[in-house]
Amino acid sequence: MKPWRPFRFPPLIEGAPLEPEAAAEVQASAADGFRQGMDAGYREGYDSGEAAGRDAGYQAGLEHGRAEGAAAARAETLAGLETLGAPLAAAIEQLNKLCRDYQAAQRDEVVELVAKVARQVIRCELALKPVQILDLVEETLAALPQSPHGLGEVEVLLNPEECQRIRELAPERAAQWKLSADSALEAGECRVRGAEFEADAGCKQRLEHCVVSLRDQLQAEEA
Repeated sequence: MKPWRPFRFPPLIEGAPLEPEAAAEVQASAADGFRQGMDAGYREGYDSGEAAGRDAGYQAGLEHGRAEGAAAARAETLAGLETLGAPLAAAIEQLNKLCRDYQAAQRDEVVELVAKVARQVIRCELALKPVQILDLVEETLAALPQSPHGLGEVEVLLNPEECQRIRELAPERAAQWKLSADSALEAGECRVRGAEFEADAGCKQRLEHCVVSLRDQLQAEEA
């Protein structure tokens, strides 16, 4: 507490001066009253400030505690949801995988069915009109790069049965090339060979190319 010093108040009663003892008593009473007033004011200010500080600290602590509690509760809730959602996410991923596998299996079945039907159609067509294989020979020769000296003599290797039937059904077309029977070739297969080239003109490799294109197209549509 701030030190204080006595203050001598002037006499309150004008006129004759007080006796020394009376004046001292009045002065002491005034000093005591002043000191008591200061002490009371100090205590009141201290108590008021302490209460205000305590209230402010309590309010700040309460708000901080609420914020921390809300954040902790939110984090705990999210962690619980993640724990509960993990099996569901795994089940959804498994279901998606099953759907993808099923679609892939369906796609493969469709492609295989198309290839099987196409092979049957080709086989029937060649059985009825084996001369059509010469169209494939002409198409293959037209796609080859032309040599300055031409293609020269062209040998056409065919399945023995088809080779014989083509000679019988279209001798004029068969005479354009040298037809040779090759027992290693299946029905519908054909190879053309010259001095500087050899190419596959059969149906199998053409069908395989079509099957690959169909599979790629189906995959692109699913994506």
